[in-house]
This record gives sequence, structure tokens and C-alpha cells, in this order.
Amino acid sequence: MFLTRVREHGDKPFLWSKHDGAWRSISYAEAARQVAALAGSLKRLGLKPGDRVMLVSENRPEWLIADLGIMAAGCVTVPTYTTNTTRDHQHILANSGASAVIVSTQKLARTLVPAVLFASDCHHIISIDDIITGQSPDVAQFHHWADLISGPSDVGELEARMANVKRDDLACLIYTSGTGGAPRGVMQHHGMILHNVEGCIDIIATDFGWDDEVFLSFLPASHAYEHTGGQHFPVALGGEIYYAESLEKLAANIEEVRPTIMVVVPRLFEMLRAKIMKQVEKDGGLPAYLMSRALSIETKRFANKSVPWDLPMDGLLSVTLRKKVRRKFGGRMKAMVSGGAPLNPDVGLFFQAMGLPMLQGYGQTEAGPVISCNRPRAGIRAETVGPPMLNTEVRIADDGEIMVRGELVMKGYWHNPDESARVLLRADDGKGDWLATGDVGHLDGNGRIVITDRKKDLIVNDKGDNVSPQRVEGMLTLQPEILQAMVYGDRRPHLVALLVPDPEELKALKDDPEAMQRALSKAVDRVNADLSVIEKIRRFIIADEAFSVENEMLTPSMKIRRHVIGANYGERLDGLFKK
Repeated sequence: MFLTRVREHGDKPFLWSKHDGAWRSISYAEAARQVAALAGSLKRLGLKPGDRVMLVSENRPEWLIADLGIMAAGCVTVPTYTTNTTRDHQHILANSGASAVIVSTQKLARTLVPAVLFASDCHHIISIDDIITGQSPDVAQFHHWADLISGPSDVGELEARMANVKRDDLACLIYTSGTGGAPRGVMQHHGMILHNVEGCIDIIATDFGWDDEVFLSFLPASHAYEHTGGQHFPVALGGEIYYAESLEKLAANIEEVRPTIMVVVPRLFEMLRAKIMKQVEKDGGLPAYLMSRALSIETKRFANKSVPWDLPMDGLLSVTLRKKVRRKFGGRMKAMVSGGAPLNPDVGLFFQAMGLPMLQGYGQTEAGPVISCNRPRAGIRAETVGPPMLNTEVRIADDGEIMVRGELVMKGYWHNPDESARVLLRADDGKGDWLATGDVGHLDGNGRIVITDRKKDLIVNDKGDNVSPQRVEGMLTLQPEILQAMVYGDRRPHLVALLVPDPEELKALKDDPEAMQRALSKAVDRVNADLSVIEKIRRFIIADEAFSVENEMLTPSMKIRRHVIGANYGERLDGLFKK
């Protein structure tokens, strides 16, 4: 797919990044040269087809070039989060058996290099920027990115080799948290990613028209959503990718870059909505009135209760308020696609009222990750996640679980046959396995998926990151001061916890609430030191009593009943996010 676009676009700008205050581009042709050179260099280092290469980098042009270069060498990309701890890196290196790692900066090398010391299979560290490690691990050789991409490059020879790559071949391992705690490597094959890309193209071509598309990349490229939707989808469209400078500069970058499509998570929309509303409220008068009318008209439209006398005001809004808001988003936005976490319908309604097409999608890493997406021709309904993508089958199991089938379904979890068998259910018709998503829902009268609950026991924060609560809870209860714990934070910006103090360990403090709070805080701090950013506990409350079978907060097998505990403490836990 990439090489086809290179032949078509040649010297057209492809990847953009900002240096010294100016945007600079790498063309399709130059990117292909670097991809071919990196692939050749990896082979000369001794890497063989099927070898895994770990990629630890923030979003930048080198990220996508590395991803494509690894695959072009016949190897398998293992992208990992920049927020990973040394222990996280150790697990992924050991589980994947990665032969090499590519790391971008000195900061990221600090947590990665110590993990390589314990990785028996990893023999090469490739640094994109200059890094100083103090002491090089004997187990691995250091190489510099600039040397590897400046080597011999034969794009024609690469094209000939790529002709032998099959859609079923493994492309990458993307690690996602499981309910058991340790991240599992989802085996994504080339066809899985291409299936997703083809479905996304179908939406753009049919509902919006396909032109010179411009993307602004800022979600972690190691996340399956950004990997497929924000990196390979733009390639499929022959588009351009601008890499945002930072989250703080995102609003300014949007105005500069003027993207046509943005792949985002709900948290960003919530932040932008709050910012817009705050500004309008500050302006008061006419702007506040126009916003109120825009929301009123969109609410009626959503409820199918539009009235003819709203049409003149709707037209006025399009050339006043909506035009001004659209300008803040660059003025040529075709669609903003929300995924990774559930979108509050009120937020979707707001942006629709502002004249910005808002499409909520649904998926998971095990499905490439896109399963469905709202689209104008099917009627956008904010309470749904739209109809299934092109060539994607969805059925609802007897217990309400959403089941998915098609080329988008993974081949399984890397070296984890038991978990693979649990979620991949063989069909009698021989048309492929059904993926048990762990989500509960139904299809509405127009074939759109409505998600009502989640069977799988994972916390998905407001940025779309998956966190295994059992892992964090297990670490908390290893502390002598903590008897029991429940982590909380679904659709929230961070995690909080409900803690049960150990009555024996803290016996002397039972009548001193402040001392009890301090002791538990120290225990939480010790655990946080070993957790990644998204797993850290920011605040906690102390439970009124221990969890037990008698108060129905524990099952007979001593597992916590989250819904029962949530019903008892939910209001107090929610209050922790307001402090």
C-alpha cells in the first residue's frame, strides 16, 4: 500500500514536523528511500523475517518510517507506550522475544536500556536521537538511526520482495492490558490493518469525498487506534501527516495545519468544548445567545423534532457562530472521528451544533481496532457507535455480547493459546472465528451498534488507554497497610481508589484518621513509584468496612464485586475527581 502511494505521489510532501518554528516535510519518495535503507540495515544486522523489533518513540516522522522499515525487512513491529516503566519494557521484551529496539530520545532510553540488560534475546539498540547511557549493556550493540537510513537503498528491490508478503502475514504485536494484569500481545496481520483502512476509505469516499487529506497526529502511535487510523489510513489516502508539537500546542497546531480529518479521543473533545463554552460565556451577549440557539436546534434535530421556523436561524448560525468555530479548527475539517473510549452524547451533540461533523467509532485492538463508525449516510446518532465497517460481520450472542467476524479479527494473542481460545470462537460454517468483544449491546433498527455495558473487566480512561484494575489492586494489597482495594476511573482522566486498611498493621492508628490517611498515602506512593503514568492512583478514600461475602462486596471465591462496591461508594469516589 505504501509503495503504491510512493509511485503515485513521488515528491509530494508526506510527513511534517516542526523545527526551529517552521514546518518541514519529508516527501513520499524520500520516506520510501529511508524505509528501504532501514530495511536493508536491519537485515545486515542479522535480523531475519519474523524477528520482532520493539519501537519506543513519541509521535514523529521517524515513528512511521521505523514501523514501515521493520515490516519491509520482513520483521514484526512491537510498538510500546512512551509512559511504560522499566518493568513494563522488561515484560514486553521477554514476552515478544524482540531482537532489537528502536528508541527515540535520551529520556525514553532511561527506562528502556535497563530493561534490555535483562532481555536475553535483544542484541541491538537503535537510537534516533543521540543518547548517552553512561554504561552500555554488554548484551546489546548500539547503532545510530542516521547511519542506518543513510545506507544502501533500493526501492525497486524492496517492491519485488514485498510482492511475496501475504495479507495473513504477521505485521505487528500491539500489547494491550488483559483482565489478568500482564499486557498481552495482539497479533495483527497485514490484512487486519488493510481491512480497517479499506473500511475507513469507504466512509470518506462515500460520505465526504476523497481529496488531498491532511491529518494532525497527536494520539500515541503505539495505540492501535492511532497506529491504524492516524498512520496507515493517511497513507492509504495518499494524504499528509503533520505531527503535533505537544498537547499544549495542539490548538495552535490545528489552526496552522488546517487538517481535514482528525482521529481523536473523547477527552480532547471535552476539553475543547469546555474551552469554547468558556470563551462564549465570557463574551456574553450575542455569542452566548447564538450558542444557545445552536444547541437548541441541534437538540430538536437529534430528537427528530425540528421545526420549520428554526431554518432562518440555522442559516444565520452557519455564517456566524459556526463559521467562527470552524475557523478555529482550520476551516476545512471534514470529520472528527472519536474512538478509544465512550463519547458523552452531549459532547457529540455540541460539536454537531457547531457545524463540525462528529463521528463516534467503536473497536478494540483485537479487531485492528475499528469495528464500526457513525456516518452521515446512515444517520449520525450520538447514542450509537454506528454500523459495522465494510466487510465486517456483527452478531449479538444470547447473553448480549457483541461478536465480530471478518479479516479484521486477530489471529490470537502472542504465546497465549488459553486467552486466544477464550475470545476467539470457532464457527460451524467455516467462515472464520468470531471475536467475543467482551462488550454487551444490541443493533438498532438501522443496524447501528448500541453498547450498553462491558463484560470485560478493564478500565478505559477518557483518553482510551486500557488499565487492568486487578494488576494495580494486586500491587496495592501487597502493601502491609492495605488489606483490600478497588481501583476506579472508567471514562475518567486518572485513577482513584477505595482502600480497606489492614486492621492489624494499623491497629495503633484506628482512632487517628489523619495518621491513618498519612500511612495509607505512603503505601500508595510506594506502589505509584512502580506504575506507569496512566496506572497511578491520584487520590483515595477509606472504606467504611472490609469487603466480605456477607455484605455482598465479595464473591464466594473472594473476588470483589465492582458493581456492588460502586453502588455503595460511587458518589464518594466521583467526588475525588472534583477536588
